[in-house]
Amino acid sequence: MNALLRRAAVAAATAAMVVPLSGCGTTEEPGVRLSDDIVVGLLLPENQAARYEQFDKPVIEERIARLTNSKGKVLYANAKHDADLQTQQLESMIEEQVDVLIVDAVDAKAIAGAIEKADEAGIPVVAFDRLAEGPIDGYVSFDNEQVGHIQGKALLKALGDSAGSGKVVMMNGALTDPNAAMFKKGAHTELDGKVEVGLEYDTKDWKPENAKANMDAAIATLGKDAIVGVYSANDGMAGGIISALKAAGLSDLPPVTGQDAELAAVQRIVAGDQYMTVYKQYAPEAAAAAEMAILLARNMSLGAAAHTDIDTPTEKSVPTVRIPVIALTKENIKETVVADGLYTVEQICEPQFAAACAELGLS
Repeated sequence: MNALLRRAAVAAATAAMVVPLSGCGTTEEPGVRLSDDIVVGLLLPENQAARYEQFDKPVIEERIARLTNSKGKVLYANAKHDADLQTQQLESMIEEQVDVLIVDAVDAKAIAGAIEKADEAGIPVVAFDRLAEGPIDGYVSFDNEQVGHIQGKALLKALGDSAGSGKVVMMNGALTDPNAAMFKKGAHTELDGKVEVGLEYDTKDWKPENAKANMDAAIATLGKDAIVGVYSANDGMAGGIISALKAAGLSDLPPVTGQDAELAAVQRIVAGDQYMTVYKQYAPEAAAAAEMAILLARNMSLGAAAHTDIDTPTEKSVPTVRIPVIALTKENIKETVVADGLYTVEQICEPQFAAACAELGLS
């Protein structure tokens, strides 16, 4: 069954929040698959950002097991930033005859041909976190443009009256990642006309070392004292940026944004080196992808009480789940990542951060 016919069969999109599998389809639906022996191919894009293997993969595996009475199987592959490798991995999973694919694309355009092959083989595809091109059957992500809005608003708040007194450096994500464009769009909406962007970069592969090199160049061009703030699209790059700022001799760092609430970033926020990050609750996103995948593998509808969809450059009205995001600063660490069990106070408040944690009431 090709993607067009499958999409007609699953015309109801999923809700903006994860819904129980039992409420999304019935065994009386025509063509429904009752067997729990479902093989899910899971392809993640890289292993430098902590989230993919520490959070996303375990949650997806756990939810697949729960939804298949522990009979389902997950075949996992990580592309390590290599789009060609990911194409090979996806094609290998087609040869393995997996029942459904969850794909977080390294390069949204480059993966389209392999997704087309999956479609021709009758294997539905859930685009996870990044909106891949090609005949995808569902999409699960965060509100990515809103991420940029939150980052831009936070940076403006941190700058206060100094917003117009110097230059902001913008360190966007990789051009191959469609999410990066949405983050950038949201951030520009907030920042344009309110700050002067001295330099702006699209950071290859999202790599911290590339962000550091870009920041080194920005400091050399603009002068360290002219930079009043840095928009960083994620936490890994923020770490590279902060290293460059410190290496340049800045002890009073300008505010730096981030995204992903990585442990190192939360610790930098505690220490005052990074101003904020965007906390994305990985468990609901990963669980939604797993549930969507199992529904598609069973040939069941993606019905829910509320519906949303999205258009891609190659597909129209793709059923979509969007998970909300939260701005995290030193003021709400306890109410977010600690309360949700992402990190313990002990994990955050290592000895070098003990005094700062005590000031924040985290000790």
